[in-house]
Amino acid sequence: MQTTTVSNSEHRRIQRLALSLPLRVQSFVNSNVGWEEITRLTDVSAFGAGFTLKRPIKRGRLIQMTIPLPRQLRCYDFSESNYRIWGIVRRCVAMNLNKLNEQYALGVAFIGKRPPETYISDPSKIFEIHSRDENEGLWIIQESSSKPEEDHIPKEERRHSRFPIPINLVIETLDETRTVTGSEITVTENISLGGAAIFTSLNPTVGSFVRIRSEQIEMSIIAIVRGKRVGPDGIPRLHIEFIDRFFPLEGIE
Repeated sequence: MQTTTVSNSEHRRIQRLALSLPLRVQSFVNSNVGWEEITRLTDVSAFGAGFTLKRPIKRGRLIQMTIPLPRQLRCYDFSESNYRIWGIVRRCVAMNLNKLNEQYALGVAFIGKRPPETYISDPSKIFEIHSRDENEGLWIIQESSSKPEEDHIPKEERRHSRFPIPINLVIETLDETRTVTGSEITVTENISLGGAAIFTSLNPTVGSFVRIRSEQIEMSIIAIVRGKRVGPDGIPRLHIEFIDRFFPLEGIE
């Protein structure tokens, strides 16, 4: 039987190391709007990292990270002071903190120096891992199917399940300055931690921002409109994605 050996240097590249290095994370909600946050690594290897953020990012979303990573853990840009690398979010789990101090634990797989062209044209696209680059070891990705098979994936790494339950909400349309331009009391058709389908007569454009408020749970969430449709009952729905926090569904999942 042939035995495969791994050098000490290669083992360090694969092994997750507990390095608390500063990290800048950049994410785009759409082609025009993005955000960034400064945080610290909890662990890292040459092929992925773990850290916490104050807002969630959907599984399958791409982000860019800037890290003063030791050159032994880099796949390129060995002489640069900072290492800029793109990654795919594999896990985003809400941590048990109060509403004023929300944090999310993320696990990210590194994909390389540049994102795919399809991401540049539409940053809202969701991707999934396809294979691994045999030369550099970084992950190769592809656009995700609309209904991926995820039974083999740990629960915290899956896409969020939608629950067909009605939740009373107030939905507010927002302009570019986040001023409220319209408001309506409505109800959800279905909802998940990361988004919802909402019955409404309001007609915001796809890509615009809305805010939903719930007196029941005393919170508001900024969301982006990802789609619109009219159901068989003739009632229009908005499909929205929550972008600054998860919707609290304790007791439902």
